[in-house]
Amino acid sequence: MGQKSLIYAFVSRGTVVLAEYTEFSGNFNTIAFQCLQKLPSSNNKFTYNCDSHTFNFLVDNGFTYCVVADETAGRQVPIAFLERVKDDFVSKYGASDKAGANAAANSLNKEFGPKLKEHMQYCIDHPEEISKLAKVQNQVSEVKGVMMENIEKVHTDALRDFLRQAQDFRTSGTKIRRKMWLQNMKMKLIVLAILIVLILVIVLSVCHGFKCGK
Repeated sequence: MGQKSLIYAFVSRGTVVLAEYTEFSGNFNTIAFQCLQKLPSSNNKFTYNCDSHTFNFLVDNGFTYCVVADETAGRQVPIAFLERVKDDFVSKYGASDKAGANAAANSLNKEFGPKLKEHMQYCIDHPEEISKLAKVQNQVSEVKGVMMENIEKVHTDALRDFLRQAQDFRTSGTKIRRKMWLQNMKMKLIVLAILIVLILVIVLSVCHGFKCGK
């Protein structure tokens, strides 16, 4: 395969290895499997260093893609390898139980093991292309991050404006209710005063002034 930069790779569903490939001997597969058992289940990328090697993992929708590399390979080439393997694997098997069924029949390793070898060789033979691709992907990720940050900021500003308007509405509502209450009380007092005056007029008319009872 050429230089010893990418050493061992596998694809697993959970902790069950479905396909693997290596041309080298060593305990890296044992260490990789131990790391696999401790990986979080959330979709993400993880890298561990041990004995001048990096153990790189890509977790995606229940499947884990791993490559063990020499530290001199850096990080871009192993991650690019994992992305290529993931895309190839998903295009062939999807994220269904078909891969698990194939593994039970012991056929997936025969089918996809050679593909791991092909992707390893390609990444080793085209490091400059991989680096350029990784740079573009990083730029895309940065742009996406800025866009998401801007969208989040717009949503936050919109929510802040909505809350402010809601507060203003509540304040205005309180003032309006207080004003209506005062107007209502004023009207009641006016009606009460009119009733008192009418009662007094009626009493005075019936009693001819204040002579009632005399």
